[in-house]
Amino acid sequence: MRSHTPRIAVVTGGTSGIGLATARHLLARGCRVAVFGQRPANVENAARVFSREFGAERVFARVVDLAEPAQISSFFRELDERWGKAEILVCNAGISPKGPDGPTPFQEITLDEWNAVLSVNLTGTMLCSQTALPGMVESGFGRIVFVGSIAGRAMPRIAGTAYVASKAALAGLARSLVARYAAQGITINVVAPGRIATEMAGPRDSALNRAAVARIPAGRMGEPEEVAAAIGFLTSDEAAFINGATIDVNGGEYAPL
Repeated sequence: MRSHTPRIAVVTGGTSGIGLATARHLLARGCRVAVFGQRPANVENAARVFSREFGAERVFARVVDLAEPAQISSFFRELDERWGKAEILVCNAGISPKGPDGPTPFQEITLDEWNAVLSVNLTGTMLCSQTALPGMVESGFGRIVFVGSIAGRAMPRIAGTAYVASKAALAGLARSLVARYAAQGITINVVAPGRIATEMAGPRDSALNRAAVARIPAGRMGEPEEVAAAIGFLTSDEAAFINGATIDVNGGEYAPL
């Protein structure tokens, strides 16, 4: 029987945008939450704000570059020494390179750019899952959520090719893990946000975002907290029979039957 010790959650890219909102949601639910990001200022701010709101003993924040496997290993090793194995893993970190005129045209994408995007968005997600899963198997409980994108589900309008490919691949990764781990009390699902009001999306009143909103039946951009709520549900005990699913959070812009 499980003790009443709070669940241990990891949120990658948990220091800004959707990741920050998700970390706050899980902390408010009572979890101990470990976050990492690539920008030291964001990591320091998240640690300070969360420690003040929820107590420093429930917050663990580090600078980690997902493109560096050794840094991922070091993070999980330190987490294990501090609290124990991760029971909840939210793979939210991602990059979407754009120039002044938008994404790099397909014929101009360099191998360096392609590898940079996939190393964070896909390979980093795989490595975090690979590191966290043995502990979940041992405990008989695990919740993994990959943060995908509408760009990986519908006809992409804004995102670049490497980003689209990396996000579409997450659904396949999730399904392959479900086939292997579902019988051991572990769920792996994808949340696919649409246009969400984050730093990555830019100013709400930009021409790009006004055009995006015009395509959304809800008539507005989504909020990070709305995506966090969907992620939070999938990490809960109540979502134990939801496995291998993709949950769209896009205001109706993409609504498959």
